[in-house]
Formats: sequence, C-alpha cells, structure tokens
Amino acid sequence: MFTDNPFSGLAAQVPPMVMQAFVAVMIAFVVLGTLFDMTHKKSARYFFNNWRAAGKRGSRKVGAGEMGGIAIKTAIEGLTSGEFCNPRRRLAHLVTMYGFLLYVVTTVILVFAYPTPDMPAPEILPRLWYLGAMLVCVGNIWFWFFIRVDVVAEGKSPFRVVRADLFVLSLLANGALALVWSWLQSDGSEWTDAALGLYLFSTVVLFGAIPWSKFSHMFFKPAAALQKHLEESNGFRSNLPLPADKPAAFGSARTPPKHY
Repeated sequence: MFTDNPFSGLAAQVPPMVMQAFVAVMIAFVVLGTLFDMTHKKSARYFFNNWRAAGKRGSRKVGAGEMGGIAIKTAIEGLTSGEFCNPRRRLAHLVTMYGFLLYVVTTVILVFAYPTPDMPAPEILPRLWYLGAMLVCVGNIWFWFFIRVDVVAEGKSPFRVVRADLFVLSLLANGALALVWSWLQSDGSEWTDAALGLYLFSTVVLFGAIPWSKFSHMFFKPAAALQKHLEESNGFRSNLPLPADKPAAFGSARTPPKHY
C-alpha cells in the first residue's frame, strides 16, 4: 500500500487531465482566496504603509547587507516555528507544517508526472505522500485535543468549533480521508468511491474556504515577522505586538504569553 501511487489507481475511473485540472483549480483557489483575503481585510495596505513608515521615521537606515541578514533570520524563524515559545506547541506546528508541505508537493508530482499505471512513480514518492498525510493527522490531532489554549485555559470542550477552526479541521479531515481512501482503494473495497467523494469534498473545503479560514495566515506571518525585525533594527515603533522578552514602550515589561 505505502509504495502504491493512489492517483495512478484512480486513472482507471478518472482521466489524468481531469485530475490535473482539479489540482490546478485548487492552486487557483489558494492564489485567488489569498488575494481576496488581503484585499478584504486590507492587510497588504496595512503592511505596506507600516513598512514605508518604518523606512521614513526610523532612527537609523537599514542597509542592503543588514536587510539580507534580517530576511535570512526571518526565514529561519519561519522554518523552525521560532515564534512559538512553548515547545509542545512549536513541535506540533512543525509536524503539521512539514507534513502538509510533503503531502501537497508529492500530490502535485504524482498527479502531473506519474498519473497512470504505465508511468510508475519511484517508491519514495508514495511513501512521502503517506508520511505527509500521517504527519498532518498527528500534528492536528495533537493540537486539537491537547494544546488548544482556549480549551485548557477556559475549560471548554475540545469539540467546541468556531470559524477560526475551519482550517485545522478541514486539514485534519483531508489528511485522514486521503489515508482512508487510498487504503480502501488498495483493498478493492466497495466503499472506495464514497471515500473518494468525501476526500474531494474536504479538499474543496480546505482550499476553497481560504477567505473564511486561517489558511492565508501562513503567508501573512512571514511578512509580519520581517516587518517586526526591520522595525527592531531601525528603531521605529509601530503597533505591532512586541516580543515577549521586550519591554513595553510606556510602562512595565510585557507579560509573556501563556501557551498551554
């Protein structure tokens, strides 16, 4: 099972061009949904205005070399989830993030490069696809049931769902249904088509609901982190949140956030 390309098995029912068109539509959903979210919330204008203000009113200029160093620092912080001070939350985020990247990248490769049985994929690619889907499930289950701040701090049920949870739940459902569908397909089960329908529906929800979920935050957070590091370097103070270890502008030190 773990060395079989589930999408080549699907080619007996669905032409490869249809599968590829579906993936292309999901990519378009990501691009258009993110642009809509940025326009609707005016986040792009907000960051651009603060970036320009930081450049004009900062106490010192940041040179090209220093800017490159800031960009590298921001990239490393993003790749290691350095914004999380709680190690459990950080690890759960890393497991989910790299699982999602593995899952998405291998899906694109398998669908576009090896879509039929007469084009067998290297065994490593299906293995990585399954591993990515499993990591997505592990990371999201760990976060949902054991780390969610509002559940622990406020004593609320882990089954309480609000709109902000749409991304986490749709991602968890998509990863789980991917595994279920591929397992049923390899087993020749009569429930394969039903699982495939649910898998496709969860995919549409995950990528089509970007304007209403927190999916686009993965693009906003690096921009906000880069701007924050720039302001720290040139001495400009905006209304962006201060790091936990930095003193507040007019008063006592900020209380470190509590992540449970």
